[in-house]
Amino acid sequence: MPIDLAEALAAHPYPGRGVLRCRTADGAELAAYFLTGRSPASRARALRATPDGALSVVPTDVREHDDLRHYQAVRRSGERVVYGNGEQVAVVADRLDAGRSPLEALDGLDYEPDPPIFTPRLTAVADIRPGGPTWLGAARRSAASRTGTDRLFLRLDGPAPGEGVLLTTYQGPAAAPATGTPYLEVTTPYPDAPALLDHLWSALPSEYRVAAAVFAPSAFPEVLLRHATD
Repeated sequence: MPIDLAEALAAHPYPGRGVLRCRTADGAELAAYFLTGRSPASRARALRATPDGALSVVPTDVREHDDLRHYQAVRRSGERVVYGNGEQVAVVADRLDAGRSPLEALDGLDYEPDPPIFTPRLTAVADIRPGGPTWLGAARRSAASRTGTDRLFLRLDGPAPGEGVLLTTYQGPAAAPATGTPYLEVTTPYPDAPALLDHLWSALPSEYRVAAAVFAPSAFPEVLLRHATD
């Protein structure tokens, strides 16, 4: 049974990064992306609009570019918007630009090379047309002894007002995070986009918050942002 978004996040002491596709009570078709961080380097980041037209995760200090920490998080590709937790966002958007289908664009991705956690790569491809589908992809390391990538795909067709799907990279405590469940069905009975951002942000563990964004794919690059430094 779906649970409230805030309740779902509160059950994750360290959710890592997260991808959400939902509709609020007013019927708005929205997307969200958030970051939390355990280390000083992970917390020294922000979501910023960049000259390439994307919303990117960038460093807030003099640190050099890190492929696993700094990347395009949201990018438009024709009639779709791609968002996710790593450099694969640019890869998927490039594939869509080249004429591939969303499923083809999401295929072939691998989890992050960051042992021992092996962070999943989470990616959403949202159609900007009203009621259009969203494709959610997760490239995950096997929970068994296999080192090969498990690639999971979910097509989400038009959630009703107050419904959504959430993916997080991790679950469990920050000291020993485990790979998150493939996806969670959640309720988002909030009146509008600002309320969604408020509830999402307040549900994240305060000591690990970095940034969060809420946007309507049809209106991107318009976006609502929240940062721990605000």
